Amino acid sequence: MTSHRRAVSTQQRDGERVRTDAGWRTDRIYIGSTSVSVFSQADAGSRMLWWCCGSVLRLVLMLVFLFCCPAVSSTNDVVPAQFDVTYFDTVTSEKQTIYSYNHTVSRNKTEGVRVSVELQSESALSPILFVVRQKQAVLSFQVPLILRGLYQRKYQYTQVSRTLCQPPTKAMSETQFFYVDVSTLASSGISYQLRVSRVDSFTLQTDKKFSFNATPSQPQFFKYVFPEGVDTVIVKVNSQKNFPCSVMSIQDIQCPVYDLDNNVAFIGMYQTMTTRSAITVQRKDFPSNSFYVVVVVKTEDEACGGPLRFYPLLPDELLDAGNRSKTLDVIVSPAINSEVYVMGMLFCLGIFLSFYLLTFLVACLENKRMNRKREGLLNPDTSPAETASLLGKAPVSPYEYGSFADNGSTLSSEAVTDSLTSTDGNYGYMERSLESISRSRQESLSSVEEDDYDTLADIDSDKNIVRTKKFLCVSDLARKDKRILSKKYQIYFWNIATIAVFYALPVIQLVITYQTVVNVTGNQDICYYNFLCAHPLGALSSFNNILSNLGYVLLGLLFLLIVLQRDILHNRALERNDNTALECGIPKHFGLYYAMGTALMMEGLLSACYHVCPNYTNFQFDTSFMYMIAGLCMLKLYQKRHPDINASAYSAYACLAAVIFFSVLGVVFGKGNMAFWIVFSVIHILATMLLSTQLYYMGRWRLDSGIMRRMLYVIYTDCIRQCSGPMYIDRMVLLVMGNIVNWSLAAYGLINRPNDFASYLLAIAICNLLLYFAFYIIMKLRSGERIQCLALVCVLFTAVVWGFALFFFFQGLSTWQKTPAESREHNRECILLSFFDDHDIWHFLSSIAMFGSFLVLLTMDDDLDSVQRDKIYVF
Repeated sequence: MTSHRRAVSTQQRDGERVRTDAGWRTDRIYIGSTSVSVFSQADAGSRMLWWCCGSVLRLVLMLVFLFCCPAVSSTNDVVPAQFDVTYFDTVTSEKQTIYSYNHTVSRNKTEGVRVSVELQSESALSPILFVVRQKQAVLSFQVPLILRGLYQRKYQYTQVSRTLCQPPTKAMSETQFFYVDVSTLASSGISYQLRVSRVDSFTLQTDKKFSFNATPSQPQFFKYVFPEGVDTVIVKVNSQKNFPCSVMSIQDIQCPVYDLDNNVAFIGMYQTMTTRSAITVQRKDFPSNSFYVVVVVKTEDEACGGPLRFYPLLPDELLDAGNRSKTLDVIVSPAINSEVYVMGMLFCLGIFLSFYLLTFLVACLENKRMNRKREGLLNPDTSPAETASLLGKAPVSPYEYGSFADNGSTLSSEAVTDSLTSTDGNYGYMERSLESISRSRQESLSSVEEDDYDTLADIDSDKNIVRTKKFLCVSDLARKDKRILSKKYQIYFWNIATIAVFYALPVIQLVITYQTVVNVTGNQDICYYNFLCAHPLGALSSFNNILSNLGYVLLGLLFLLIVLQRDILHNRALERNDNTALECGIPKHFGLYYAMGTALMMEGLLSACYHVCPNYTNFQFDTSFMYMIAGLCMLKLYQKRHPDINASAYSAYACLAAVIFFSVLGVVFGKGNMAFWIVFSVIHILATMLLSTQLYYMGRWRLDSGIMRRMLYVIYTDCIRQCSGPMYIDRMVLLVMGNIVNWSLAAYGLINRPNDFASYLLAIAICNLLLYFAFYIIMKLRSGERIQCLALVCVLFTAVVWGFALFFFFQGLSTWQKTPAESREHNRECILLSFFDDHDIWHFLSSIAMFGSFLVLLTMDDDLDSVQRDKIYVF
């Protein structure tokens, strides 16, 4: 027998034949929805026989199906129902009820419809299924409704209310029918209560508050239509109760509406809330010019910072949710228009550009004063007393600080030579003429290194003698060649510029990713904005918080220009061998000033990046360069009178890197971790003690294996054998106060363990900076020096601005130490131009205050510019 294999299949409804590659044929027989397949060898001669057998088999199976299968019979009762009428009924597996409703739908008016169901029977074994069939949507839910919480907890609700989705209609008016099907698989009757009602105020009106109640099984949503001329609105939902926790969502006009705890985050924008919630909505995001405001009460409060319920003993145990009803009110208000945006930007630019104008005017007045001073010096009729008053006199200490032969200040080369070769208050400068000074300054910078000095044994011995003297002058600590130190301190600027580039680029990339995630997912809990004053622009959610950081950048740039101008003038004075620039005043090194200005600009940039999406994971972006600024200011204060022994850029930035490293560790591991706080406190105290020793002995000590022996020897000789006071009293006072402050801060951190570790670390840096700055000012006045008018104005102005800035900083409009819902409890409305909030004003004032602080450091020692360095005291 020969058979042919074919790849072609033929089918028919009754007795379906399929010829396959293997030569087999399938006869598939349909009985109702049941199919029986019979396989046979592909034989053309027995085709008729197989057809007859298939017919007989189909008949037999039909009889078996009719007589053996149990008969399932059910009755469907169709009830014409009315709105606002409560229906009490019973449903079983054999009795299903269909309620028929009709209502008029208008294109210009949307009417809300709400279906409310309550289960009357207790301990029902099977749930009741309610299916609402509309023209363009279907809604189904079961009663009792089971909602899940954390760790698969199950909560049962016997009262369920749902609002029907109302898709828009194209006709001016039409009558639409919808049906509520009630069914169950329970054999015994289950009683229920059904009520369908119209929703009053389903469409929200602009600037009109509407109150309502909601529960986890009875969510609410309302419709809002953008009025003409309004492109942006802010939706605010408020409640008098913190708990139960709830969710506010903004969704497009489409069905279905996701209004349950387990699906509200599927589409649209949403945020959790306790007492306050606000979302800014733009017309461009909703093509239909309308949207739904959905409010859902969560089954648990853990997402809002509330307590977490106990874990059930049995995995499938149903928990009683209790009373989780919450009264809320919603109001939709127009947001600001484009004119307010323009006014806000112009105001921001105007404030900081006015500082450029003020600086230009002050520079003109100062230049005019210097020209008059120079003309007075060149006037032959000027008396020596007047000339001395123009140049300034050396300060006289109110206490005995060392015997100085002459208190006057002259600018003759003989006087300079005498002061350099005198044995009182100096350590062996070789006598040299102005010509040799000029000639040495023309050498190439590359031919001179810092190690050319202080490496020979005799020089080192000289350092030990000089730096351990009881009374020091600036000339004692300004021995190194200025070119070497200038080259050394310029490294501060280049290093921080390099750090800024490598730090800023990944930060910008990361915050752009954050903003993209927020825009795509709609999760408003990712970022901690002040939602009551968060004005979007393009893809940015809070443009005003970013714009207000412009002051740091502009004022940092202005400070760099001021430093550059002073640097140029000083270099010109050196080129013309100006004796005042060579041998008088605090040594001029501008590298740290350039680094400070760059750090201020970077603080503005990174603060703006942080406010793109502020949260606890990127808070270090906002604080990293604050640590830098605090550290650089302390280094600059110390460098003023200790230019030869100030820290190098490499060691300084290494220490700052360690601070930022601990900041990251504290943010990640420090929350409530006692072990971390113990380790950090020990490191903090040890670092304080080591730095105190370094400052007290001017670096003339060694940390080696003999340190303990030397410490015991000093204690024995100075405290036991004879009670003698410290040799350097002023330094000791500063260091004792510094140790008290730092030990107190370490104890506070160890006891309270604050959650905001980054701010705690910043507080340590600021406290030490303020302490050192106050000590510097006090010692300057105590030494008989004076503060010039410009510096005094800067000090007073900066102090006042800092006071107002800190007031706005502590308003606390948001905090990532709490949950997003709890953070929104601190949100407040805009207070300036309807565009800026309290934190924006903090940005304005703090940038001005930092700029003023930098000017204080730059100008506070201008009174010493005509005073010889061997008469300027070190403290």
